[in-house]
Amino acid sequence: MSGTSEGPASAVGLDRPGVTESEIVASTRTGPSPTTAAAADRAPAPSGTAPAPSVSPTGRPSPPSFTRSSPPPSVPSYRSVFTAAPLAMAVVDREGTVTGVNPTLAALLDSTPDALTGAVAADLVDLSSDAHTWHAYLEVLRGRRPELSCARRLKHPTAGALWVQVTVTRLPPGEDGADGVLLAVADISARRELQERLRHLEMHDPVTRLPNRTLFFERLTAALEEDSSARGGSGRIGLCYLDLDGFKAVNDTLGHRIGDRLLTAVAERLTRCAEEAGRTRTATPLVARLGGDEFAVLVEDSTGTEQLAELAESVLASVQEPFDLGGRRLSVSASIGVVERHAAGTTPTALMQAADTTLYWAKADGKSRWTLFDPERNAHRMTRQALASTLRPAIERGEFALEYQPLVGMEDDRVHGVEALIRWHHPQFGTLTPNRFIHLAEEDGSIVPLGRWVLRTACEQARRWQVEHPDDPPIFVSVNVAVRQVWDSDLVADVAETLDETGLPPHLLQLELTESAVMGSSGRPLQALKALSDMGVRIAIDDFGTGYSNLAYLSRLPVSVLKLDGSFVRGFQYEERAAAPPNPADEVIVEAMVQLAHRLGLTVTAECVETSAQATRLRRIGCDTGQGWLYSRPVSPDRISELLATPGVQADVAVKP
Repeated sequence: MSGTSEGPASAVGLDRPGVTESEIVASTRTGPSPTTAAAADRAPAPSGTAPAPSVSPTGRPSPPSFTRSSPPPSVPSYRSVFTAAPLAMAVVDREGTVTGVNPTLAALLDSTPDALTGAVAADLVDLSSDAHTWHAYLEVLRGRRPELSCARRLKHPTAGALWVQVTVTRLPPGEDGADGVLLAVADISARRELQERLRHLEMHDPVTRLPNRTLFFERLTAALEEDSSARGGSGRIGLCYLDLDGFKAVNDTLGHRIGDRLLTAVAERLTRCAEEAGRTRTATPLVARLGGDEFAVLVEDSTGTEQLAELAESVLASVQEPFDLGGRRLSVSASIGVVERHAAGTTPTALMQAADTTLYWAKADGKSRWTLFDPERNAHRMTRQALASTLRPAIERGEFALEYQPLVGMEDDRVHGVEALIRWHHPQFGTLTPNRFIHLAEEDGSIVPLGRWVLRTACEQARRWQVEHPDDPPIFVSVNVAVRQVWDSDLVADVAETLDETGLPPHLLQLELTESAVMGSSGRPLQALKALSDMGVRIAIDDFGTGYSNLAYLSRLPVSVLKLDGSFVRGFQYEERAAAPPNPADEVIVEAMVQLAHRLGLTVTAECVETSAQATRLRRIGCDTGQGWLYSRPVSPDRISELLATPGVQADVAVKP
């Protein structure tokens, strides 16, 4: 008889005293059979024993009487109890040799008591297959441990696999000084079978019959904890994390019954892909349903990203084939996040986070594709999350500051205004420009308090310049406004309050909104823009020419300034350093937009002016103001004060022909 080990059970009674012969005998006295009781009633009381008590007329039993000649009642011998016991047992000496076996154990092992007597007990019930159980067994034999209990899977000659519960209990020394242990074996095959069935139901998805999330993480944890390289494996692990594109629409339009059938069909195809991938390997990848329309394919001992890429390609191709569900033909696609790395140093949480992030990238990149995990891209995502989580506290801590870039008149080369540009002096990432965090502020709503701070700070500074330079024409300050500020706050009230508290005249404030935000504005945004314009505030369209460019709106919106996108101005670079002649269409387009704006009563500002040649051409076209590094980069307020005292911002600007 051979078997496998499940290890010693951590039974509560490990430390209780072992079963003694007296206890076995005593157990027979606790419940005499009815036959024995009846025989005792019929038989005369033995000499020297107390007869059965008589009952008095009052119903009370009379006290028993004893005679010295009554013999003691017969007690079953230890051997008879051992032989008749329904529990399979054997007595084992201190050397581990079987000295006695009852018929129940012999029948369980498909043998005879005589054949088993003298055998090594540990071999009969597989106690030596693992070191921990073997050591515990020896401790019981040596009297250092009172009991051992463990489950074993034995190979029965006729019944096949047999699960038994083995208990080894120390016996007290006999009259001759010899002692040993009692080996008890209970057949628990039926219980184990029920447990396995319940575990299977607990660990598998009822719809697809695939391993569920619990079993998947159990396998994943075991794979990461095992050092596969020590047994000749690659020591790597791979994961394809799959999500069906548009599955919710299937459930919503066709019902959950069709949705479940689709999930089952997808599971079958994924299983076939895994089996195909496992034909050339020692193990087949595990396919699991993690929930909803999410599936995972786990590859243990992966060989690299190429293997996972091939598996992802086969899964995509398989899922994209139409499904025939009871005469209904459906076509779906999937997005897959692929992760492949060394198992050492990786945790289940880290691997799943990477897979989930990569799956998100696949969907964001257009769906119906697989995407490989990119550490650099993930680092950018982590930085993005770190910035988003510290935005609001950074406002309170005063980590933001404003720099100002001059808006210079093309005719007189003087500063007419400045654009306020926010900077974040982050304690970890250094100074950050708006393109690193403004979109995050718009997403979480922190753009509203941040926008209020920018508006107030810029207006205070503009008023300060006005006071410091009373003899010069006052300059206006231009502040960028996000659409969410218009929707989520009372922008008109904020502006009115700020102008009132800072003392800045309304015409010295310009608010910039992007073309895509202004064009098509209706309802509350349009009402806000008109109210601000009526207040005297200038409204500018930023990056004009790159969005909708719906010229019909220009006549209806309260806009006073167009800021041409820098891409048009960069097309003017055809000096000696240019590799190709300019495109004449750029100048024609800019000239047309400038003329149209002037006919509508609007002024035009050109962005990204970097060379004198560009400034000359823009002046010739009729552009009103310019902004760019030709005049100045964004600088501190003190540098703007110096520029205000300078006759010309850029001395090399050519004179208008």
